[in-house]
Amino acid sequence: MSDPVVSELAATCHGKVEADASLASLTTLRVGGPARVLVTAEQDHDLAAVGEVCRRHRLPWAVIGRGSNLLVADAGWPGVAIVLGRGYRGLELVGERLRVGAAEPLPSLAVRIADAGYRGFAWACSVPGTIGGAVRMNAGAHGAELRDHLVEAELFRLSTGTRELWPATTLGLAYRSSELPADAVVVAATLALDRGDPEEERAAIARIRAWRRTHQPLNEPNCGSVFTNPPGDSAGRLIDVAGCKGLRVGGAEVSRRHANFIVTRPGATATDVATVIERVVAAVESDAGLTLRPEVRRLGTVVADHDLPTSWSTDDPEVGRP
Repeated sequence: MSDPVVSELAATCHGKVEADASLASLTTLRVGGPARVLVTAEQDHDLAAVGEVCRRHRLPWAVIGRGSNLLVADAGWPGVAIVLGRGYRGLELVGERLRVGAAEPLPSLAVRIADAGYRGFAWACSVPGTIGGAVRMNAGAHGAELRDHLVEAELFRLSTGTRELWPATTLGLAYRSSELPADAVVVAATLALDRGDPEEERAAIARIRAWRRTHQPLNEPNCGSVFTNPPGDSAGRLIDVAGCKGLRVGGAEVSRRHANFIVTRPGATATDVATVIERVVAAVESDAGLTLRPEVRRLGTVVADHDLPTSWSTDDPEVGRP
């Protein structure tokens, strides 16, 4: 029997609609089960259709950018997952400002901004996300963050089917967080930029990329930094001091290269990852008396398995309802 939610969305949306769609390949951890429906939205009409269908069927929804801070339950998720398609890409330079589609990947955007003769955005080459996700979580790296540049964001409200323009000052941007409405999908952002030397910016990007190759597990599936840094300290340092490098459960392991990364291997599950996260939090609480806060979002019910054994290695080389 066909799913009425899928049928209704397929009849209305211009973008692709998939039933029982695997989300693992859309996340950088490469684990997790399917969503009830996956919609590739190409225009606001598609988002309006998702909002209307979710309201009528009382379904949750979630936007998946590049999936770099997302842990999907092994059993999957009974909602509508949204990916912004090519209709939400593109950039337009107007003087010292740049309007960017929410689906633009940050690493390539950093290069394009440098080539256009602007400076200060090189840090974004190290963030494996999109502009939309960067607005939602106020992404940052290397001492900079998106709110340093953001002028305003364009939001599509799933509850009303309307597009709204919000100044950055109204978004409640803070360290790896924002106060965007729960029904808001970021569809574009305007950035303020300073003129700079393209060669200097490309050199800055090269330095950041070289640093990442040396210090982060780029060649293994991971979700980026797992925990936010406590005030005045580093989550990676705390995890390392607590002796958690190499902590392994099933196919998930605390990276030996950078302790604030969890890497996965073929056969890993979301439960493996959740169990590692829980045990790292417990170890740091015991060692330092601090509670680490995960950046990674969970989609579906992801529960740590307290019966799974922990393996240790001695080798040491960051959901809505309309």
